[in-house]
Amino acid sequence: MALIPRQPPAPAETPFSERARAAALADALVLRAAGLEMAGAAAGDGGPGTAAALDKTVTLLTTQARALMLPGDTPSAPATTGPASLSELATDLAASGATRLTDALEADGGMARLLAGTGAAQLLAAGEVAALAGVPADELPGWQEPAGPSAQPSPAAAGCTSTGPSGGADGEHDDEGVRLGAALTAALDAELQAVYGYQAALSRLDPAAAVQASSLLAEHLDLADEAEAYAAMQCATVPPTPPGYVLDAAFLGAPAEGLARLESGTLTAFGDVVALGAAPARGWAVSALVAAAWRTASWGGDPGPVPGLTLDESQLPALPDMPESPAATTSPAAT
Repeated sequence: MALIPRQPPAPAETPFSERARAAALADALVLRAAGLEMAGAAAGDGGPGTAAALDKTVTLLTTQARALMLPGDTPSAPATTGPASLSELATDLAASGATRLTDALEADGGMARLLAGTGAAQLLAAGEVAALAGVPADELPGWQEPAGPSAQPSPAAAGCTSTGPSGGADGEHDDEGVRLGAALTAALDAELQAVYGYQAALSRLDPAAAVQASSLLAEHLDLADEAEAYAAMQCATVPPTPPGYVLDAAFLGAPAEGLARLESGTLTAFGDVVALGAAPARGWAVSALVAAAWRTASWGGDPGPVPGLTLDESQLPALPDMPESPAATTSPAAT
């Protein structure tokens, strides 16, 4: 009698979050290598402005790659090269940013925050590189924002009672729901503070800046309403709107810089919602994070290499010396 050996079990599929992280790291290394090469060429050709802008992009991608690495990672470079021109670099940065944002919708909480911040910063960098190349921003690959709820929910529609949401054992939120509700109320407070700041800044800005501020004020009013609606979905207790917020002398003396600080202050709040939330709240928060990073930069602020996540760069793994540019990868969602 012949014995048939048991077939070994199929290897477990790599979790989506890990595939998304690895893809993001590979793309960051592709783009970094291309930026390094272009920055060197620009410096040699007497283009210090272009070289400085590319150095900024390389620094961003270096920090992002370090944030995406795991301790002990030894990434290697595939044989094919990355973008060879400024316009291609801008296009690939935008495509990578859009992929990271899409993957953030599905990844696990902490990784979702990292991917969303990485994508938001790459979209900003793509716009800056596109300006160097003379490429209109609207010609870059875009990110398709997820659709939100068709109507803003109320606590009653969400099944909330004075003691908590319906269906719970004791009418209380589970821990995750409580944390998400707290994050959403924090985002609401950040938006209300931004509304107050914009209203105070309007009369202190020059005419052109006041026009921009007026448009952005409308965005913040909408975001505040949306944050309150999503908080209602979590049965969170929304505190009464405060009559005002303290604006220091530095804000009143330099309102554009003050608005940049206010915008930057909203990033962590949206990052928390990304990390703690699920659809549709997470999609809303990712979109809000991207917009907040853009608004921060538009007032001259720095949203950081991973908007919505505070990095201690001294704690990040060191990036090994890389050979030639590796090949960009696709989203794990497409594999």
